Amino acid sequence: MAQYKITLDSEIVQGIFQKDGGLSKLVEQVLNQVLDAQVGEQLQAEPYERTEKRQGYRNGYREREMVTRVGTITLDVPLVRNGAFSTELFARYQRSEQALILALMEMVVNGVSTRKVRRVTEELCGTSFSKSTVSDLCRQLDGVVVDWNQRRLDEKGFPFLIVDALVLKVRKDGHIRSQSALLAIGVNDDGYREILGLRLGDSESRDSWGEFFTWLKGRGLHGVDLVTSDDHAGLVQAIGQHFQNATWQRCQTHYAEDRIMPRWSRQGAPLADLGCLASA
Repeated sequence: MAQYKITLDSEIVQGIFQKDGGLSKLVEQVLNQVLDAQVGEQLQAEPYERTEKRQGYRNGYREREMVTRVGTITLDVPLVRNGAFSTELFARYQRSEQALILALMEMVVNGVSTRKVRRVTEELCGTSFSKSTVSDLCRQLDGVVVDWNQRRLDEKGFPFLIVDALVLKVRKDGHIRSQSALLAIGVNDDGYREILGLRLGDSESRDSWGEFFTWLKGRGLHGVDLVTSDDHAGLVQAIGQHFQNATWQRCQTHYAEDRIMPRWSRQGAPLADLGCLASA
């Protein structure tokens, strides 16, 4: 185990009991000296020391904030010319930081606004994340979502297919417009349900649904025996065109809702436009 010689400022030591944030300043001073000692070990030379064992040269510092249990501290992380300074000091912090980032992403995915996420982090962590920071973090999910939405479907057959659409308000070309989110759920040969994909369309027209089904089949969707949906004319026509050997069944949830309450009076109901998927 490495041993380091640490020099403490007497004012900082006294400030532990006299000032707010005194302990964080003490931790900051200790850790900065540890970082300097570690970079010396890595380079096998102290600053300005001439030695044949030298493995590189220092190249200044960069500041890095770390949120700890005693407050936010600012560390001067050494930079190394023609190389990278590595330390185990940040390993645990990085794991905690990654866990926090994943939690922020999950909150947004579950519908929590960026403003509320900011307030939650202020309460739990004692530090704030701006709305833009939260949005930037969540953009890291884009690649994961795209890969999932483009994955191959040809590994197993999906004898049962359930399709529906949800009308959403989206910002497009600087304007708020209504678009249909087309969704499909399949039940595979093993009897497990799986969300097969989601795409935005301008409407629930035959062409939009046709493009959606072409996209699913292009990714390997096969073995469809039964398709369940509402009785939207464009959707039914597209199903008949793309799944000619399958049987179509009208969604009983939509059917019951149409008999009990006309569609025009159900606008805004949470499951009104997702009856098939909600009952799947």
